[in-house]
Amino acid sequence: MGLKVAVAGATSQVGREILRTLAERGFPADEVIALAPGRAGGQEVSFGEEKVLRVRALDGHDFRDTDLAFFAAGEAASAAEAPRAAAAGAFVIDLSARFRMEPDVPLVVPEVNAGTLTRARKRRIVACPGSIATAVAMVLKPLHAIGQARRAVVTGFHAVSGAGKEAMDELWTQTRGLYVNEPPPAEQFPKNIAFNLIPQVGDIGDDGDTKEEAGIALELRKLLDPDFTAVASCVRVPVFIGDAASVVVAFEKPVAEKEAWAALRATPGIVVLDRREEAGYVTPAETAGEDAVFVSRLRRDLTVPHGLAFWCATDTLRKGAALNAVQVAEELVRMKLLQ
Repeated sequence: MGLKVAVAGATSQVGREILRTLAERGFPADEVIALAPGRAGGQEVSFGEEKVLRVRALDGHDFRDTDLAFFAAGEAASAAEAPRAAAAGAFVIDLSARFRMEPDVPLVVPEVNAGTLTRARKRRIVACPGSIATAVAMVLKPLHAIGQARRAVVTGFHAVSGAGKEAMDELWTQTRGLYVNEPPPAEQFPKNIAFNLIPQVGDIGDDGDTKEEAGIALELRKLLDPDFTAVASCVRVPVFIGDAASVVVAFEKPVAEKEAWAALRATPGIVVLDRREEAGYVTPAETAGEDAVFVSRLRRDLTVPHGLAFWCATDTLRKGAALNAVQVAEELVRMKLLQ
């Protein structure tokens, strides 16, 4: 018998991608319900090639007969509604930052730490990390197994899709406006994003880190190893879809380049495209619509005893969000945690 699945935030970019991914991968659902907060109820969204779902209101929705609920409606909606859904018996997979650092909520990338899902039995909430942390953790996991990664410096390059549809629209209108000498003002970002780089993703805290930068460091530690440390700098870039990161890692033990390449090529979900020639690497734009995390520019860091540097990129909405969430759901099914 199939499952009854709800997607909260079904009208958002990530919510639509979750619905698309569930259909593409043939997830065992007998019924899929589309939910959205506020006035979004009554809209329609696609599920698969032929089916259209009528969006219902998230506020006050009865989750008592729901087996699984994806939350992609933002942090406020997750804080208000996800615990209510879990209390009603649904298993919640949350894509916001709301529960990522709570000790009794597993933070999961299935290729990295699927075993931690057993800790979700009591609270019935699983958190998904942000796109950059997901990609970097995917790459570091097999390398950590060889040399025990101890510290990383991460520079994240964040596509505007991570900030939602309105942010993508702003990049488009600003780009068009510059060509006709009528640039519109910045509304979604602190400064104009078209043909520009903004060294801020999230609010800036008293210590100078943005929320996203602090989150990446903490998420990597929770995903990989409590003794692992990282410092992150996050930059919003004028790219519609596709996040990337430049990473420098210090290991406790030596990790040879050939050994690293072999380990990465053997890791599910990772594609190594690394040729030491012009254009022998993957850019964020090339990841759009792809499921993998792509690794390029792997090389030694000679400034530390055992160091490597690499570049990685992934589709913001796929492995960076929706695909990872659906893979978590598939693991819950495989591990019989939804029964």
